[in-house]
Amino acid sequence: MRHSDESSPLIPDRSTALRAGLAAAPRPRAPLWANLTATFFGIGQMRPGPGTWASAATMLLWAALAHTLQPAVRTPVLLALAVIITLIGIPAATQVARASTRKDPGFVVIDEVAGQLISLIAVPLAWKTFLAGFILFRVFDILKPPPVRQMERLPEGTGIVLDDVAAGIYALAVMQLLLRLGLLR
Repeated sequence: MRHSDESSPLIPDRSTALRAGLAAAPRPRAPLWANLTATFFGIGQMRPGPGTWASAATMLLWAALAHTLQPAVRTPVLLALAVIITLIGIPAATQVARASTRKDPGFVVIDEVAGQLISLIAVPLAWKTFLAGFILFRVFDILKPPPVRQMERLPEGTGIVLDDVAAGIYALAVMQLLLRLGLLR
C-alpha cells in the first residue's frame, strides 16, 4: 500500500540513501595532460607559495631558452609561448578546478607561467631585468589592481588564467617604462 505521506514508514526515504551514495562516489579526475599542464609539471605542489615557485621556474626556463635564440627572434618566440600557454592553460585549469571542486586551486600555477612570461616580453637578458620582472609580476599578481581582480570573476579556467595575464600586462607596462626611462638596462 502506498501512502502520500513522506514520513510514512511504508515508503522508505530514498533521498538519504541517494545523498550517501553521491557523497561516497569518487570525484571525476582531471586528465593527466590537464594535471601536468595546470600544475606546470608538478611545480604547483611545491610549498610554500606554489605560484612563486612557478614564477621562478618560468624565469629560469625562459633565461635558458632565450640564451639559445638569436636576439631578433626572442620577442616573437616569447609572445608565441605566452599565447600558447594561455590557450592551453585555460582548459587545463578548468578541468583541474572542476575535479578539485575549488574555484581557483592554489596548485594550479599555469596562470603564473603565462603572466610571468608576459612580464618579460622585449626585456633584455640581464639579472636586473629578470629580477624586476619577477618582483613586478608577483606584486601585481598579489595586489590585483583593477581590472585584475575583476578578471578572477570570469568563469572557471578563464578567470584563473586571465587575472594573471592581466597582472603580467601591468608588470610588462611598468617594466617597459623603467627601461625607457633608463632605470633598468
